[in-house]
Amino acid sequence: MTTTTSSSSSSSGSVSGRNGSIVTGRRYESRINNNSGELSGSNETSPTVSTRILKPGQIRSEPNIPVSSPSVNVLPTGNICSSGKILKTGMAVNRSSRPDVLGSRSGNYGHGSIMRGSGMGIGHITASKGGTFDHNNTMGKAMEPDEVKRIGNEMYKKGQFLEALSLYDKAIALSPGIAAYRSNRAAALTALGRLGEAVKECEEAVKLDPNYWRAHQRLASLLLRVGQVENARKHLCLLGQPQDRTELQKLQAVEKHLCKCTDARRIRDWKSALRETDAAIASGADFSPQLFMCRVEALLKLHQLDDAESSLSVVPKLESCTNSCSQTKFFGMFSEAYLFFVQAQIEMALGRFENAVTAAEKAEQIDPRNVEVAVMLNNVKLVARARARGNDLFKSERFTEACSAYGDGLRLDPSNSILYCNRAACWFKLGRWEHSVEDCDQALSIQPNYIKALLRRAASNSKLERWADAVQDYEVLRRELPDDNKISESLFQAQVALKKSHGDFGEEACSIKQFRAAISLPGTFLPLHSPKFKLSSFLPSRIPS
Repeated sequence: MTTTTSSSSSSSGSVSGRNGSIVTGRRYESRINNNSGELSGSNETSPTVSTRILKPGQIRSEPNIPVSSPSVNVLPTGNICSSGKILKTGMAVNRSSRPDVLGSRSGNYGHGSIMRGSGMGIGHITASKGGTFDHNNTMGKAMEPDEVKRIGNEMYKKGQFLEALSLYDKAIALSPGIAAYRSNRAAALTALGRLGEAVKECEEAVKLDPNYWRAHQRLASLLLRVGQVENARKHLCLLGQPQDRTELQKLQAVEKHLCKCTDARRIRDWKSALRETDAAIASGADFSPQLFMCRVEALLKLHQLDDAESSLSVVPKLESCTNSCSQTKFFGMFSEAYLFFVQAQIEMALGRFENAVTAAEKAEQIDPRNVEVAVMLNNVKLVARARARGNDLFKSERFTEACSAYGDGLRLDPSNSILYCNRAACWFKLGRWEHSVEDCDQALSIQPNYIKALLRRAASNSKLERWADAVQDYEVLRRELPDDNKISESLFQAQVALKKSHGDFGEEACSIKQFRAAISLPGTFLPLHSPKFKLSSFLPSRIPS
C-alpha cells in the first residue's frame, strides 16, 4: 500500500485536474472526538463496535483500543530503564500501565530498544514552550501511533494543519492499516485546500474499513464540494447507516441546480446556465472545476470575454484526480475532458489558436467517443488554419483573398473578435472603411477593451471624416496608453478637424490669439511634446496683420 506524501507545494499549470495548481479552499470546520481521537465533522456520528464487521485479518479502525503490554518483556543487553541504569539480563522490570515503546505492538524488541525516560523513539516528538512540537528533538519520548495521532489532533485543533499532517503521516507509517489515521489525514488536507489528495485518503480509509461510516461521510462531503454528485450519494446514503440530513439537503440542492444548468446549456440559454451554475456553487459545490469552467463557457457565449478570462483565475485546481472522479460524466462528456473543451474555446477567443488546438486534442484523447468534443476539435483546427492562411495572404498584400480567408474562419466561429479585427485591417487597406468600421464594431461588442480594434475603428472613422467618433475612440485609447505619442497626435488632429468642421477656426480664424482660444477649449489636447508636431501645419495659411 502506497503512503501519500505530505508535501504542501503545488505547481501552476493548465486547467486540467491532473496538473493544475491548488486554490486554497475554505477552512474545513470540524471538531475532535475525544473518545476515539478521530477528527469528525459537526454532524458525524461515532461508529460503534457493533456496527463494524471485521473481515478475517482486518485491523479494527478504532484508534484508541487499549494495547496490553506483554507479560514478559525480553530485554537484551543494552536496554535502558527509566532510572537510567543498565539492566542485566533477566533483571525484573516494573511495567507501566501504558505502552512505553513506539513499535508494532509486540513485546519482543531487538537490541537497543529505548525505554521511556531516557532515549530516542521513532518520530522524536516533544512539546515546546510555544505549543508546537519539535519532531527532531533527540530527547523526545517514544510513542505509540495512537499517541502520535493524538498530538496530531491537538495540532489540528490549534489550526496548525501542516504539523498535524506530518504527525498523521508518522502514525500511518507506523500503522498503515488503521482507517481512522487516513480519515484524519484527509481532514488536514482539506483544511489546506488539497481536496484532491483528501478524496484519495478517504477512499483509502473506506478500502481499509468498508464499514467505517465517518470515512464515508467525509468522502461524501468532499465529493459534493468537487461537484461529483452521484459519487457523493453512494457514500452518503449507505444502507443501515444514519443519514446526515444537512449534507443530504446540500446534495439535493446542488443536483437540482445542476440539472437546470444542463437543460439551459442544451438549448443555448446561456444566461440561465450562468445563473444555475452560480446557484450550484453557492449550494455546496464550491470546489468544482467543472462548474467554474461552465461559468467561463457561459460568459464566453454571452460575449463577455474579459469576464470569462478573469474567471479563469478562480477556477479550483485539483492537484490529483481519482479514477472515480475522472470517469464521471459532465454535460455528457468525461469531467476532465470538459475542462479542456472549455479551455480550447477561451484560447481561441483570445487569439491563441495553437493553444486552442492543443487543448482540444487533449479533450479528444480523454473522451474520444464524444460527438461534441469531436466537432469542436474539427472546428478549432479549421479556424486556426483559416487564420494562418489569412495572415500569410495579408503579409503578401493580397488583401481581398485575406478577407475571404478570415471570413471562412468566422463562418465556423462567428464570435471570434480576433478574426473580425484582422478582416477590418484588410478592409482598411482596400479603402473600404465602412466595412472596416463594421467589423471593428463586431470585435468590440465581444471584447470592449480590444486596443487594436479601437485603433482601426478610429483610423477608419477619420478616413470617413467622422471626427466625433474618431475623437471618442482616441480619447479612450489615450486613457489606456497615456505615453503613446502617436495616439496623442492622432487625437489632436481629430480634435482640430472636428473644430474646423464646426467652424470654430480655420478660414475664419484671424489671429494667433483666436487659434489659441480655440485649442484651449475643454477636451482639446495639444501634443507639444511630440517631435513630429508642427504648430504651423494647423494654423490658417493667411492671417491678416
